[in-house]
Amino acid sequence: MPELSHRRRLLVLSICCMSLLIVSLDNTVLNVALPSLQRELHATTSGLQWTIDAYTLVLASLLMLAGSTADRIGRKRVFMAGLVIFSVGSLLCSLAPNLELLVVFRMVQAVGGSMLNPVAVSIITNTFTDPRERARAIGVWGAVVGISMAAGPLVGGLLVESVGWRSIFWVNLPVGLAALLLTLRFVPESRAPRPRRPDPVGQVLVIALFGSLTYAIIEAPDSDVRTVAPFAVIALVALLGLLRYEPRRPDPLIDLRFFRSAPFSGATVIAISAFAALGGFLFLSTLYLQNVRGLDALHAGLWMLPMAAPTFLCAPLSGRLVGSRGPRLPLLVAGTAMTVSALLFAVFEAETSNVTLFAGYVLFGIGFGFVNAPITNTAVSGMPRAQAGVAAAVASTSRQLGQTLGVAIVGAVLASGVGSSSYRAEFVHAARPGWWILTACGLAVLVLGLLTSGHWARGTAERTAERLESPEVREAVGAPGRA
Repeated sequence: MPELSHRRRLLVLSICCMSLLIVSLDNTVLNVALPSLQRELHATTSGLQWTIDAYTLVLASLLMLAGSTADRIGRKRVFMAGLVIFSVGSLLCSLAPNLELLVVFRMVQAVGGSMLNPVAVSIITNTFTDPRERARAIGVWGAVVGISMAAGPLVGGLLVESVGWRSIFWVNLPVGLAALLLTLRFVPESRAPRPRRPDPVGQVLVIALFGSLTYAIIEAPDSDVRTVAPFAVIALVALLGLLRYEPRRPDPLIDLRFFRSAPFSGATVIAISAFAALGGFLFLSTLYLQNVRGLDALHAGLWMLPMAAPTFLCAPLSGRLVGSRGPRLPLLVAGTAMTVSALLFAVFEAETSNVTLFAGYVLFGIGFGFVNAPITNTAVSGMPRAQAGVAAAVASTSRQLGQTLGVAIVGAVLASGVGSSSYRAEFVHAARPGWWILTACGLAVLVLGLLTSGHWARGTAERTAERLESPEVREAVGAPGRA
């Protein structure tokens, strides 16, 4: 990629952030619309889980394929294809006549979405080559998640109350079209010096692992063991197959050597934990505010602001801290805030008091605002720039897998706890195990942030980068050639 002026780099960053905005906004907007979907389409709790998890599951399954494909055939080309498919999927979702087709069209959206965020991160990584400048750019990127969390509930609530839930998908169309035209005009094309070959077997194994695991978790409360057990077995076989097959390939879909880097491995597990907490937090909060407190979608969206505003404010601060002091401090702040937030609900039943509910939302927003930048920066820093797309895709996959598992596990626990009892009467008690799960996720962020951000961990990252960067690639990009 040619060296761009500062103004052009900022423009490229803005275009990439537009793609993140529509993908992130889509999830936060949909969460507010869940009770309306439940009433109009007669959806069960598992049906609501599938409207979210069908999207995040397909996204998680295809992100690594999209990242490696973009490195091979061109990041701009794949990014533009993703914008088109995502926009078409959004239009189809707005026309869905029933829950089953809505789930299918959400999967179409996800195919396009898989081509956006990891490819955008790769574009940013190759555009901002200075480590400090890149960390700040990724901080801005993380702030867009805060914007989506702030705007999503309000926009979603307003649209659901005034027009209906179908209108929440219309928001993606003008943003997607504008991003497509701007990408065509201003984003330069870039590829990896040595294209990676496709790995169809690895891709099938990833889909089998994620799909069967999610199905087993979501359907467990409403099915007997004989129905769920085969899917658990498929997930285990697929995992063992990946561990055995991928190291044997010269260009694997998942390069397991990445995980020799303690910061990269830590960032992967932290991403899963943090986004599992986000998925579970939004799922429980939305259902509680509307189905238990009886708020309409707009007022439920307003209650989300104490969580969204700190995320928006803390994300760029986190990016600056990562650039100046490294990832440890932001991760410790994130882990502590998310853990205390979940504890307020698990121990003190924060839902039953406006003060504790407000405090729980603020703390979670602070924690989530600090966690994004160190995850993304750690995933791509120290790795050869030629494999930036794959490394970014693994980080993005971890996020989506975490959110998928968070909704699946917390939703299953909630459905099992409520059972046939009164939903409103039993919700707070039934949700308590879910809050304990989110507490464990926060602790995982805290502990792993401490363990994988020190001197020893940085040494493993340097050694991993040296092993990954072949002489041919080093010559092509220029030593040292690391992101």
